[in-house]
Amino acid sequence: QVQLVESGGGLVQAGGSLRLSCAASGRTFRTSTMGWFRQAPGKEREFVAAINWSSDSTKYADSLKGRFTISRDNAKNTVYLQMDSAKPEDTAVYYCAAPSSGVPIVSDYRMYVYWGQGTQVTVSS
Repeated sequence: QVQLVESGGGLVQAGGSLRLSCAASGRTFRTSTMGWFRQAPGKEREFVAAINWSSDSTKYADSLKGRFTISRDNAKNTVYLQMDSAKPEDTAVYYCAAPSSGVPIVSDYRMYVYWGQGTQVTVSS
């Protein structure tokens, strides 16, 4: 079982940066793949990035490569999403998620069983 709580969302100007955090509780966090998704109003949930348990493998949505960086600190049970060069189209609710233990990096949201409550990110132009 994994419980996830996101933080760090807010308002940022276009071109600015923001770092989202996801605090996890539960004994399986350190062996779990972790992912970030986002959902804008009227749109489907979209894969952003994922990282494996040891941080030696990451995956990003093609459209976000080079601007977003996922990382984790297993000692702090926290996964991060660094957003740089923010664009208005990045405006969305951002969710932290985890699949069942042992599942490798995947971008399909249906493979993720644990979800945080989400944090709003708004990028102004």
